[in-house]
Amino acid sequence: MKISVSCASGIEAVTKRELNKLGVINAPAINGRIGFEGDWKTVAECNMYLSTASRVYIELAEFPASDFDELFDGVSDICWERFVSVRGKLMIDVKLVESKLHAITATRAIVKKAIAKRLTRICKTDELSEDGERYRIEVSVFHDVATIALDTSGEGLHKRGYRVLVGEAQIKENVAAALIDLSVWNKERPFADLFCGTGTIAIEAALKAKNVPSGISRSFDFLDYRCFDKRIWEEVYETAASGIDNGCKAVIFASDIDENQLKLCRIHAKRAGVDDIIRIERKDMADFRSDLTRGVVVSNPPYGERMLSRAEIEKLYRGLGKVAENNPDWCFYTLTDVTDFEQLFGKRADKKRKIYNGRIQCFYYTHLSHLKDTNGHRS
Repeated sequence: MKISVSCASGIEAVTKRELNKLGVINAPAINGRIGFEGDWKTVAECNMYLSTASRVYIELAEFPASDFDELFDGVSDICWERFVSVRGKLMIDVKLVESKLHAITATRAIVKKAIAKRLTRICKTDELSEDGERYRIEVSVFHDVATIALDTSGEGLHKRGYRVLVGEAQIKENVAAALIDLSVWNKERPFADLFCGTGTIAIEAALKAKNVPSGISRSFDFLDYRCFDKRIWEEVYETAASGIDNGCKAVIFASDIDENQLKLCRIHAKRAGVDDIIRIERKDMADFRSDLTRGVVVSNPPYGERMLSRAEIEKLYRGLGKVAENNPDWCFYTLTDVTDFEQLFGKRADKKRKIYNGRIQCFYYTHLSHLKDTNGHRS
């Protein structure tokens, strides 16, 4: 079975590392999409464990589609009855790139008609009620070749189930998880987010510290597929739940100057089951000082004129640089779209990586501490 995993642009390597842990090796990544072969257990494990991915797809067919007749015939040949019930609600996403099929609405209608015609014929029914389970279908036509895929995740994988109250300009959970994985942090080292907002980065760190799989508290569309054996999910779920470390003693700080945001942070941390290891407090970033060593700060500070004026941005980022100077035993990782960040921070980054936070192109800056590991590398 052909499987593909999507992720935000710039974090493909991180998602591939997660796939490696699941036994998926040497899978090519192209434009935020990683393709490989697998079975239903692979689908279940990807949805359960991939903290940095966006969605998991199974590719059903690929065929020429230079006109609507070819599209209709190709879609009709797919064994939809294996997946979709006659009560299924079809949600069809269409992407057309250099295709003769210019109209997205018409393309969607043809695909839906082809699926409906096959289901009514095979299932011997005159009516498809569309009042049952949801089925997300991706139709991509590139250079007149159509690829039809089922979105097994349903809701995006960034939706873990703990964040029901969303503050302004929040980072998605899967991007936050990638930022943590791109840092040198592990649960033996102290962690801090000095601009925690509603808590996403700190909570993702706490979930990793406790070894809580990102999909443990939510449902997925593939669980309703007619051909899916639910015993596979029961096995994957049991294994995932048994690996959670509720006795974890990680040290994680989450601070912000906005008490309203912190109220949401506390609610989210409790819903995620990690409020016992996150120390949440109202504090100005400039006041951060720790006696602990080998700590890691991962932050997504405010940026953009919608959030702050240019003068406020300059003051904030210069202040962050001072905090780094005052905590030389700590590494600082910062995601921002401010192009002169290094100049404002006062120090050239040891590394920087382009990452898209939603549709905003940002850079993720690494400033390592002055400490060295056993191999003599700064860390």
